[in-house]
Amino acid sequence: MKINDVLLDTPAAYGLVSRILHWALAALLLWQLTGMALKLALGRQPLVAFFVGLHQQIGTVIFLLVVLRILWMFAMRRRRPTHADGLLGAAAKAGHALLYVVMLLVPLSALIRAAGSTRGFAPFGVTIFPPRETELGWTAQVGESLHGEMGWILAVLIGGHVAMVALHEALWRDGTLRRMAGRG
Repeated sequence: MKINDVLLDTPAAYGLVSRILHWALAALLLWQLTGMALKLALGRQPLVAFFVGLHQQIGTVIFLLVVLRILWMFAMRRRRPTHADGLLGAAAKAGHALLYVVMLLVPLSALIRAAGSTRGFAPFGVTIFPPRETELGWTAQVGESLHGEMGWILAVLIGGHVAMVALHEALWRDGTLRRMAGRG
């Protein structure tokens, strides 16, 4: 077995790079959504602070991983396992496209908000946007109106994604989960 067969996607299975990006994003998105759900349910508690305290840093990592995942997806487009033909395949492609669009919009809306904020934006101590003396109202409005709502839309899309994998496994038995687990 060649190293390319392990790292790169094949028609039989997703390669190691695709799987690492997929499951890392899954874990980090679960962390973010759990933290926000706990914040809504419990308010400011030590458990909530444990999750929410890293929201900005984890969101930054998610954004970078999504960009990498999209670039990798395009690089592997001719090698990847294919979706079903017809309406089901078109629905799968549309669902994945929507997931990626929303995974980009959530952090982009936070960046828009941060660009006009008096707090600035410096994940991991790297200043992306310095604090402003006065807040730009429109950036806060755009960021506030999109970030949270799009985050919950993302949660619903992720739930749909997981439900579709369950359907693939239970009804169609086509090995979808096996391919993403690397056991094509």
